[in-house]
Amino acid sequence: MKVNKLMWGAAVLTAVMMSGASLSAAEHNAKENRGQLSMRDYKFLTEAAKGGMMEVRLGEIAKEKATSQPVRDFAQRMITDHSKANDELKQLAASKGATVPAEISHHENAMIENLQKVSGREFDKEYMAAMTKDHKKDVKEFQDAVKDVSDPDLKAFAQKTLNVIQDHLRTARDMEVSVR
Repeated sequence: MKVNKLMWGAAVLTAVMMSGASLSAAEHNAKENRGQLSMRDYKFLTEAAKGGMMEVRLGEIAKEKATSQPVRDFAQRMITDHSKANDELKQLAASKGATVPAEISHHENAMIENLQKVSGREFDKEYMAAMTKDHKKDVKEFQDAVKDVSDPDLKAFAQKTLNVIQDHLRTARDMEVSVR
């Protein structure tokens, strides 16, 4: 009985130590990748980059699958505007010694996979609903960034891009109603 408690205690201690080691390795990687940016600023940068990559990918899918010309036109606008913002963000990150993620997260991949399964008018409805929902979230994140980001260049990027995203949201809302 006493041996089992000792073994269990050693196992718990080992697990705690290993989780601490991997956490500090993750923190180390984030610190290495963020260059001159604070953790808060780098978190915004990475989330904006992943969101922008997802918008481009969804736009590419929508250009192929949408049945409505206005939806295809909106998709092209997403590709154009978010590609431009992604390029600016990459340049900004490089100037700060930071790296931008090369891939999107599991959450963004799930949204892409879900939309790839839908077709016809149902695709148009689902795509525009996703665009409305995502741009609502983006507007909030960029508004927060304008207030909270400390790097002046990143703050300027957030403000400039916020205006574009707010316009995307207005358009997405209008189009979501029209494709119902």
